[in-house]
Amino acid sequence: MDKEQQILLRDARPDDATAIAAFNNAMAEETEGKSLDPQIISPGVENILADPTLGRYWVAESGGRIVGQIMVTYEWSDWRNGLIWWIQSVYVNPEFRRKGVFSALYRHVESLAAVEDHVCGIRLYVEKDNLRAQQTYAAMGMNKTGYRIMETMFLRKTEEKE
Repeated sequence: MDKEQQILLRDARPDDATAIAAFNNAMAEETEGKSLDPQIISPGVENILADPTLGRYWVAESGGRIVGQIMVTYEWSDWRNGLIWWIQSVYVNPEFRRKGVFSALYRHVESLAAVEDHVCGIRLYVEKDNLRAQQTYAAMGMNKTGYRIMETMFLRKTEEKE
Protein backbone atom coordinates (compact mmCIF):
# COMPACT_ATOMS: atom_id res chain seq x y z
CA MET A 1 0.00 0.00 0.00
CA ASP A 2 1.46 3.37 -0.90
CA LYS A 3 1.56 6.27 1.54
CA GLU A 4 -1.77 7.67 0.30
CA GLN A 5 -3.42 4.33 1.03
CA GLN A 6 -2.04 3.82 4.55
CA ILE A 7 -4.78 2.70 6.91
CA LEU A 8 -5.52 4.41 10.20
CA LEU A 9 -7.83 2.62 12.67
CA ARG A 10 -9.81 4.63 15.18
CA ASP A 11 -12.95 4.65 17.29
CA ALA A 12 -15.92 5.88 15.32
CA ARG A 13 -17.24 9.32 16.20
CA PRO A 14 -20.75 10.78 15.95
CA ASP A 15 -19.77 12.66 12.78
CA ASP A 16 -19.06 9.27 11.12
CA ALA A 17 -22.71 8.21 11.36
CA THR A 18 -23.63 9.10 7.77
CA ALA A 19 -20.71 7.15 6.30
CA ILE A 20 -21.36 4.16 8.57
CA ALA A 21 -25.07 4.08 7.70
CA ALA A 22 -24.17 4.24 3.99
CA PHE A 23 -21.73 1.33 4.41
CA ASN A 24 -24.38 -0.66 6.27
CA ASN A 25 -26.80 -0.11 3.42
CA ALA A 26 -24.17 -1.12 0.86
CA MET A 27 -23.45 -4.29 2.86
CA ALA A 28 -27.16 -5.18 3.03
CA GLU A 29 -27.48 -4.66 -0.73
CA GLU A 30 -24.39 -6.76 -1.52
CA THR A 31 -24.98 -9.64 0.87
CA GLU A 32 -28.76 -9.91 1.04
CA GLY A 33 -30.16 -7.79 -1.78
CA LYS A 34 -31.90 -5.59 0.80
CA SER A 35 -32.21 -1.84 0.99
CA LEU A 36 -32.23 -0.51 4.55
CA ASP A 37 -34.72 2.15 5.59
CA PRO A 38 -32.72 5.37 6.23
CA GLN A 39 -35.24 6.37 8.90
CA ILE A 40 -34.22 3.26 10.86
CA ILE A 41 -30.54 2.68 10.04
CA SER A 42 -29.44 6.29 10.56
CA PRO A 43 -30.83 6.59 14.10
CA GLY A 44 -29.65 3.04 14.78
CA VAL A 45 -26.06 4.03 14.01
CA GLU A 46 -26.40 7.32 15.90
CA ASN A 47 -27.74 5.51 18.98
CA ILE A 48 -24.82 3.09 19.22
CA LEU A 49 -22.32 5.91 18.69
CA ALA A 50 -23.99 7.82 21.53
CA ASP A 51 -24.31 4.88 23.95
CA PRO A 52 -21.25 2.63 24.32
CA THR A 53 -23.24 0.16 26.43
CA LEU A 54 -24.94 -0.90 23.17
CA GLY A 55 -21.67 -1.58 21.38
CA ARG A 56 -18.82 0.11 19.56
CA TYR A 57 -17.81 0.94 16.00
CA TRP A 58 -14.26 1.27 14.72
CA VAL A 59 -13.43 2.66 11.32
CA ALA A 60 -10.48 2.38 8.96
CA GLU A 61 -9.43 5.59 7.24
CA SER A 62 -7.25 6.15 4.21
CA GLY A 63 -6.50 9.55 2.77
CA GLY A 64 -8.89 11.15 5.26
CA ARG A 65 -11.91 9.07 4.24
CA ILE A 66 -13.55 6.07 5.85
CA VAL A 67 -12.82 2.91 3.87
CA GLY A 68 -13.94 0.23 6.30
CA GLN A 69 -15.83 -0.43 9.50
CA ILE A 70 -16.53 -3.02 12.15
CA MET A 71 -19.01 -3.02 15.02
CA VAL A 72 -19.14 -5.05 18.21
CA THR A 73 -22.17 -5.70 20.41
CA TYR A 74 -22.19 -7.62 23.68
CA GLU A 75 -23.73 -10.85 24.92
CA TRP A 76 -23.43 -11.99 28.54
CA SER A 77 -22.57 -15.69 28.89
CA ASP A 78 -23.52 -17.11 32.25
CA TRP A 79 -21.84 -20.38 31.23
CA ARG A 80 -18.54 -18.55 30.92
CA ASN A 81 -19.16 -15.70 33.38
CA GLY A 82 -18.04 -13.28 30.73
CA LEU A 83 -18.95 -11.22 27.71
CA ILE A 84 -18.88 -12.44 24.14
CA TRP A 85 -18.20 -9.71 21.64
CA TRP A 86 -20.35 -10.15 18.51
CA ILE A 87 -18.83 -8.67 15.38
CA GLN A 88 -21.42 -7.05 13.15
CA SER A 89 -21.73 -4.44 10.41
CA VAL A 90 -18.42 -5.31 8.77
CA TYR A 91 -17.84 -3.48 5.54
CA VAL A 92 -14.84 -2.53 3.42
CA ASN A 93 -15.11 -0.19 0.46
CA PRO A 94 -14.68 -2.31 -2.71
CA GLU A 95 -11.58 -0.28 -3.75
CA PHE A 96 -9.86 -1.36 -0.54
CA ARG A 97 -10.76 -5.02 -0.44
CA ARG A 98 -7.93 -7.57 -0.42
CA LYS A 99 -5.60 -4.87 0.92
CA GLY A 100 -5.66 -5.86 4.59
CA VAL A 101 -8.37 -3.49 5.81
CA PHE A 102 -10.63 -6.17 7.26
CA SER A 103 -7.66 -8.03 8.75
CA ALA A 104 -6.51 -4.83 10.45
CA LEU A 105 -9.99 -4.12 11.82
CA TYR A 106 -10.45 -7.70 13.02
CA ARG A 107 -7.00 -7.89 14.66
CA HIS A 108 -7.69 -4.55 16.36
CA VAL A 109 -10.94 -5.82 17.86
CA GLU A 110 -9.32 -9.13 18.77
CA SER A 111 -6.44 -7.40 20.57
CA LEU A 112 -8.81 -5.17 22.54
CA ALA A 113 -11.01 -8.12 23.52
CA ALA A 114 -8.03 -10.26 24.54
CA VAL A 115 -6.89 -7.80 27.23
CA GLU A 116 -10.35 -7.31 28.76
CA ASP A 117 -10.70 -9.66 31.74
CA HIS A 118 -14.47 -9.91 31.32
CA VAL A 119 -14.39 -10.78 27.58
CA CYS A 120 -14.34 -14.53 26.95
CA GLY A 121 -14.60 -14.65 23.15
CA ILE A 122 -15.58 -13.19 19.81
CA ARG A 123 -18.37 -14.41 17.55
CA LEU A 124 -20.06 -13.35 14.38
CA TYR A 125 -22.75 -14.60 12.09
CA VAL A 126 -22.33 -14.82 8.35
CA GLU A 127 -24.78 -15.48 5.54
CA LYS A 128 -24.73 -19.22 4.83
CA ASP A 129 -24.07 -18.67 1.11
CA ASN A 130 -21.34 -16.06 1.60
CA LEU A 131 -18.43 -18.46 1.11
CA ARG A 132 -15.88 -15.73 0.49
CA ALA A 133 -16.61 -14.15 3.87
CA GLN A 134 -16.53 -17.55 5.57
CA GLN A 135 -13.08 -18.20 4.08
CA THR A 136 -11.89 -14.79 5.25
CA TYR A 137 -13.11 -15.42 8.79
CA ALA A 138 -11.52 -18.88 8.85
CA ALA A 139 -8.24 -17.31 7.72
CA MET A 140 -8.44 -15.03 10.76
CA GLY A 141 -8.58 -18.11 12.98
CA MET A 142 -12.33 -18.22 13.58
CA ASN A 143 -14.03 -21.62 13.75
CA LYS A 144 -17.47 -22.80 12.69
CA THR A 145 -19.65 -23.68 15.64
CA GLY A 146 -22.30 -26.30 16.17
CA TYR A 147 -24.89 -23.58 16.67
CA ARG A 148 -27.46 -22.25 14.22
CA ILE A 149 -28.89 -18.79 14.60
CA MET A 150 -32.66 -18.65 14.98
CA GLU A 151 -34.70 -15.52 15.48
CA THR A 152 -38.02 -13.84 15.95
CA MET A 153 -37.95 -10.27 14.72
CA PHE A 154 -40.51 -7.61 15.59
CA LEU A 155 -41.44 -5.10 12.93
CA ARG A 156 -41.54 -1.58 14.23
CA LYS A 157 -44.57 0.49 13.43
CA THR A 158 -43.66 3.61 11.52
CA GLU A 159 -45.22 6.85 12.54
CA GLU A 160 -48.22 7.85 10.51
CA LYS A 161 -47.48 10.63 8.10
CA GLU A 162 -49.68 13.65 8.16
